[in-house]
Amino acid sequence: MPTKSVLITGVYGLIGGEVYLALQDQSDRYLPYGLARRRVPSVRSSRTRDLSIPDERFILSDMSGLDLLVERMQGIDVVVHMAADPRIDAPWESILASNIVGARNIYEAARLCGVRRVIYASSNTVSWGYLDEEPYSILSENRYDEITPDDVVPVTHEWPTKPTAYYPASKVWGEALGHVYAHTHGLSVICLRIGWVNDEDCPHTYGWARAGWLSKRDAVQFVVKAIEAPSDLRYDVFYGLSNSRWNWQDIDHAREVLGYEPLDDAEERWQPETPEGALLTVPKDEETP
Repeated sequence: MPTKSVLITGVYGLIGGEVYLALQDQSDRYLPYGLARRRVPSVRSSRTRDLSIPDERFILSDMSGLDLLVERMQGIDVVVHMAADPRIDAPWESILASNIVGARNIYEAARLCGVRRVIYASSNTVSWGYLDEEPYSILSENRYDEITPDDVVPVTHEWPTKPTAYYPASKVWGEALGHVYAHTHGLSVICLRIGWVNDEDCPHTYGWARAGWLSKRDAVQFVVKAIEAPSDLRYDVFYGLSNSRWNWQDIDHAREVLGYEPLDDAEERWQPETPEGALLTVPKDEETP
């Protein structure tokens, strides 16, 4: 099997770094590259994690320069686009630079360089508006004793998105732009609506985490399944969560199309100690490239 050259943007972020290490461990199948605007871990990543990315396989860029991306992305087979400003309250100027212009430049560079596939890291927060409605609001408020899992119909990729801030709205736009590149330019684009991943690898603190958590190894599996998806998969969107009987977003579509099968279960790792006022708070991160 030929080795695939895979570029991971936002490689020093929590998920991007985990994916890089996983691909590096399979050097007979993958040749991973990394892109970031600085060689330091994001605030949510372990400070002791050592990626050891060789200089020749690292791109120092904030994705604002298309020419540099085109120069350095020659020969790349797959781009895993993780880089973004993921803060739910990020100001428009940062969202525009990182999530709008940056995403467009990655898609355009991929087109110009003949990249076969872009895996776009979206977010399950594109549907966050449903948490204002029952039964999802009951989950977000940690009132699990008032309902049963049968009362929760999982939101699917076919339902309308309901972003509630610039960040998730930018992810909806990135998915839509991916559709443009897939159907206009023939690029294979797979959009992954990633659940909440944390370095502690445990769904603690937030009440809704029992219903929207993704473990680190399931996040890696989710990305790898997308890398290895059939070549004729032109465009699709998937939610990615670990197992939980309370999952409020559908992962059956990922099971059926990608072969994704979670290895971890939020209920088994749930820590019920939830500080007052944390239930409806979306965790902040800093994984800009």
